[in-house]
Amino acid sequence: MIPPAPQIMSPTKHNPWLCRFAGLTAFATFLLLGLGGLVTSHEAGMSVPDWPNTNGYNMFLFPMAQWVGGIFYEHSHRLLASAVGLMTTVLAVWLWLKDARPWMHWLGVAAFLGVVAQGVLGGLRVTLHMDSLGIYHGTIAQLFFILTCALTMFTSRWWQSLQTGGAGSPRPAAGAPRVTRPAVANLRTLVLATTILIFVQLILGATMRHQHAGLAISDFPLAYGRAWPDTGAAAVAHYNAQRTPVNGINPITAFQIELQMAHRLVALAILILAALCAGQAWRRFGGRDALTKLAGFWLALILSQVTLGAATIWFNKAADVATAHVLVGAMVLTIGALWCLVAFRPSVAAVRARRFEDGRSPEAAATIGARTALAANE
Repeated sequence: MIPPAPQIMSPTKHNPWLCRFAGLTAFATFLLLGLGGLVTSHEAGMSVPDWPNTNGYNMFLFPMAQWVGGIFYEHSHRLLASAVGLMTTVLAVWLWLKDARPWMHWLGVAAFLGVVAQGVLGGLRVTLHMDSLGIYHGTIAQLFFILTCALTMFTSRWWQSLQTGGAGSPRPAAGAPRVTRPAVANLRTLVLATTILIFVQLILGATMRHQHAGLAISDFPLAYGRAWPDTGAAAVAHYNAQRTPVNGINPITAFQIELQMAHRLVALAILILAALCAGQAWRRFGGRDALTKLAGFWLALILSQVTLGAATIWFNKAADVATAHVLVGAMVLTIGALWCLVAFRPSVAAVRARRFEDGRSPEAAATIGARTALAANE
């Protein structure tokens, strides 16, 4: 007797208010990234020397008349971070109580632990006077932003439709070339490789910012007038002698120059990979699908990011330009991460098919399960 075909699980009931609140938390986190960027760009990280108090006051009772200079940026950053922490706590509890998916409960817990870790790292950076902690603080902040955006996507109606193969699932446009398994694998691999490289770039950028090496090279696209600058002791001493008095407070080192050159090379590699992703998506869907538009938008953002990186040098690390560079970088990384989550998602149909095939022969189960998973991901 042939067993009945597996049925697709009914989707989790969509909770629009939960999705909206998750989106609001992600937006507040994005604003917090911007404020953090302004704190670093204005060298305001130590404007308030104590924590969790602010100049001896309770953080929430600090007089507004004293919100001046670097204190304004640092104190505003702390207040918004507290708001994001409260919103994340509410979101984690809401997910645990109202979302039927157990893995979402634990993602909410991960978000809560992440925001607590961020608060502690930010405080320790002040109390221990350790610039190096700012690198971890900035990196985890970007990962936390990805997590809040992922929670927004996972609670959306679109994600649930995508999981069950409904109307939200991507389909090639009419007249597009036939999609093959190698084409799917190549595009997903390209997106994953590009996203990993963007994360590496983020770490390089955070290291540059918190080592005050953003202007270790003062010209672009050349570097001290050469394709690759001389980093010998005599050359570095000459570079420091030529720098402005303001930048001369923190003399540069050969390591900082090489770090910025690595940052430039990785940026070029990311741009090339993003162009390949856009080309693959165009060939796969014929240029008329939402995925192709997403790939094009991702490439345009990366081009904007490269331009902002160059402008950071041309405008002597202006705070607004450098902060925009940070924010666009966060968007670029998050788009890649969410794209990977969609491309490598285990659909409900595929999971049920695997369970259904447990009672069949290994060969038949492997064949049908692979076919189901491929169809779901395509």
